[in-house]
This record gives sequence, C-alpha cells and structure tokens, in this order.
Amino acid sequence: MRIEIICTGDEVLTGKIVNTNFSYMSQKLEDVGLSVQWETTVGDQRDDLLQAFLLAGQRADAVIVNGGLGPTVDDLSQEIAAKAAGVELVLNEEWLVRMEEMFRRRSRVMPPNNRKQAMLPASAEMIDNPVGTACGFALDIGKARFFFTPGVPRELRRMLEEQIMPRLLARSGQQSAIYLKRFHSYGLGESHVDALLKGVADLVPDGTVKLGFRAHYPQLETKLTVRGTDIADVRTKLAPVEQEVRKRLGNFILAEDEATLEGVVLAELTQRQASLALVEMFTSGQIAARFAPLPGAEAVFRRGTVARSVAEIYAAVGLTDIPPPGEITPAMAEAVATAARRQAGATHALAVLVDLDAGADRIDFGGTICLAIATAENVASRRSRIVGGREWVRLGAAEMGLDCLRRYLQDLPVDERIDFEKADDKA
Repeated sequence: MRIEIICTGDEVLTGKIVNTNFSYMSQKLEDVGLSVQWETTVGDQRDDLLQAFLLAGQRADAVIVNGGLGPTVDDLSQEIAAKAAGVELVLNEEWLVRMEEMFRRRSRVMPPNNRKQAMLPASAEMIDNPVGTACGFALDIGKARFFFTPGVPRELRRMLEEQIMPRLLARSGQQSAIYLKRFHSYGLGESHVDALLKGVADLVPDGTVKLGFRAHYPQLETKLTVRGTDIADVRTKLAPVEQEVRKRLGNFILAEDEATLEGVVLAELTQRQASLALVEMFTSGQIAARFAPLPGAEAVFRRGTVARSVAEIYAAVGLTDIPPPGEITPAMAEAVATAARRQAGATHALAVLVDLDAGADRIDFGGTICLAIATAENVASRRSRIVGGREWVRLGAAEMGLDCLRRYLQDLPVDERIDFEKADDKA
C-alpha cells in the first residue's frame, strides 16, 4: 500500500512550529508494517491545497491529511476536500449535536464559527474525535482513500491509533494480527544493541518478526513487530524472541512497552512503602520534573532540591563543612544524599552532582557526574565521565541518576559501564 501524509498550515510550512505530527504518524505506521512513500507540507492557500490533494489522489492508495479542521477562516481542509472530490459541503447534524454537548459540559456557549467544524463533504465517512471539536472524516479523491485529521497532537493520536490505523490495515490486506513489543534501555548505543541482537529475529524463520530501533538519547527503544494469523499466533512467535532480547540486553533494559523509567522507580518505591528525596545539580530539576507529577508520587516524593553549585547544594541540605572549590567526588555525593535523606525524613535519597568541563560547547565537551543513593542502612555511589555537549551531559546525568536508582532498587550493579562514558582512571 502506497501511503502519503499531507501536513497543512502556514505555521508548519514556515517552520514556526516543529512538525512532530508527521514523525509520530510515520513511526506509528511503520511499527505496524505500513510505510509512508511521500510527505507533503502545504500552506493555507486554496489552490496549493487543491493541487496537493489531487496529486496525492493520483499516486497514493491512502492519504492522511493533518490539520485544517478548526473553526477559523484559515482552516480549509473540509472545503478543499469537497472541491477535490466534486461534492458539496453539508451539515453533519450528529457532529453538531456532539459539539454543542461538549460546550454545555464545560458550561460554555458554542461560538457560531464552531458550526463550520460540522460541515463535511457530502460523501464523507465521519471519523470520531473523542477529545476535541474537530471532526475527522474520510472520503475518496481520485483513486486514494483520504483520512482527514486534526492538527492538535492529542486529538490526532487518538484518531490515528483508534480509527485510522485499523482501517488502513484492513485495506492493506495484511495479516489480521500485528503486535509491537518495545524494550527501553539506557547505556547502550544503537550499533552496539544491533550487534548484540544479531540474528534474534531469525528465531522465527518465516520472517514475521521484524527488529527495529528508535534512538532518542539518552534512551534507545528496541522494537519487535510481530505478525500472525491471530493474537495467539503472535504470542507464540514473540515468546522466544522477547526472552532472548531480555537475556542479551540484561540489566540495561529499564522498562518495557508503555512503562517509563520514572514509573518503574515509583513502582519499586511504592511496593516497599518507601519515600524519596532528590538533590540535583545542573540538571534543571529534570529528575524531579519526571518523577513528581506521576500518579501516586504524592505518597512517595518528599522533597526536591535544585542548585547550581556544590556550596549551594551543601547549604540546602544542612551541611556546614562546605568543601573548597575543586573537583566533585563520590564522597561529596554520598554526604549530600545522606543529609538530604535525613532532612526530608525519607527512606531513600538520590543526589546527582555535575561538574562541567571548561570551554566551548562542542562534541568533545564533557562533564563529571558523581551520584549517590542513600538509605538508613548504606550508601551506594558512582563516578562517571560523559563526553558531549552541555545538553548531552545534562540529559545523561538525569538519566544516569534515575537508572542507577532503578538498579539499586532492583539489586543490580549501579556502576556497570555504559557506552556513553569516557574511560577515566578516577572512575
């Protein structure tokens, strides 16, 4: 099946907003074996939109159009879709009632211009949008089936996954059951994991298991796409492959499927009826920002301390013996974690201290990370050198801190060497 994605909007075309919707759609389709052949970005001009729709209708089998379903004058997708299909716009009474009810539930009166969102091409099939006022729809233009989606990311994602992908899979004639298994890891580069997992998909010799990767530093997502006649067939094929992936990647797997690193840490602490204090230097409080908003974190998270220097960190946790300026050490991180745990009355504390190298932000720039995890019984610490730009160091420090806490809670070594660190005789 040849698929095209058309993204609309002047703000997308001019780069005023980053087009994350396309990458999301393309990735989701690829995950289930549907490859995108063309991507077109077009502004809010009637003639340009019409030409884009007509061209896609000639060369593609299916087209997803993103954007242009709003209530304002520059939202033109319904109008141009009707013109390209040679039909009239008609009022969809069902969607109009739905919109009015949405506004009533929010104690608001629907503005008159929202009525425009219920105007659909006469031949269109309505596609539900459970979280917004933009009505999705599908219709034929040329030889292609077009699917029109809202530009708001959360609305698009629900519509794509729940409504459009099942329709595309049905039209493609692919096997009825497709499953995506995901492993999230930290500490191993993409090429390293590719080598470690060489031949793993061949454990199922019929070619229905596909191995893929998505690198988004500091994590790597390893994907297994499995096809089968039904879900039982898929599970039978998947079982030996996922078992082998877990065996080969071992301690580096931090979460699977929809789980996150911070979610795994929260679950481990919750199971122990434990609590956590965080101290962060240079990470901009990223660890706390990931952990504290999680459902259930209010019962676990005690305190987060964010500062930019060792002196500020020491003062914040009540330590008076502030060390003179110089290199950070694991002993400093241990002292900070121990003091933070006592100060917050927590069972566990994580301290992440970062000392950046001097010089310009460049590829060989780097930083030293000293972290410690303290409980009432003991303290574990680690020193690491990461090379890369400032943002690389910042993201790596936050990820390493959370991952070492996960490892500590799961009785795994916290000092296992990773691909992103530089050999250092002090480590």
